[in-house]
Amino acid sequence: MKKRNKPYWEMNADELAEATAEFDQSMVIDKFRPPTPAERAEWERFRRKLGRPRRGRGAKVVSVSIERGLLERSDALARKLGIPRAALIEKGLRAALIIDGGE
Repeated sequence: MKKRNKPYWEMNADELAEATAEFDQSMVIDKFRPPTPAERAEWERFRRKLGRPRRGRGAKVVSVSIERGLLERSDALARKLGIPRAALIEKGLRAALIIDGGE
């Protein structure tokens, strides 16, 4: 594939036709080949589901009702501490379980 010198939106009609000529061809499948082990590993890395890193036994999303004023105060504290809301709630639950002797 030829490297473009400038973005498509800055090309004139002739330059754009030349840069996109490869997409006018039919049966491009003939140019395909099995991926190399390195390409396969890269594809698997991209294909993997993105998300939060697994901690402990994983996470479970729950719906909890919280009074609006308390939620606003907790969000402000989380911002001040530089942590997500979920991390603040996790800290609070862990502290409550320790106080209760459950952990």
